[in-house]
Amino acid sequence: MSTEAELREEFITAFEDAEYPVTGQMDLVPALPKGPRTKFEAGGVSFSVMELASKLGSHADFPYEDVESLVDDIMDALREEDEI
Repeated sequence: MSTEAELREEFITAFEDAEYPVTGQMDLVPALPKGPRTKFEAGGVSFSVMELASKLGSHADFPYEDVESLVDDIMDALREEDEI
């Protein structure tokens, strides 16, 4: 499985239990398995939730109605920022 596919799977697992629609980043924190200490790791990359939030803040397009649209934007932003 590619790094992108692994990260996508991790993001979906972490964010699928959020209460949608989510209107901001703080709406996602209760869904995270380790809260703000959650880390996402795949291949040679690793992001804490705080790092992810700071890298992607300007790319977010809240509100999100479902996990798929949220994760699509996260993945697009990571590509645009040359993180993956």
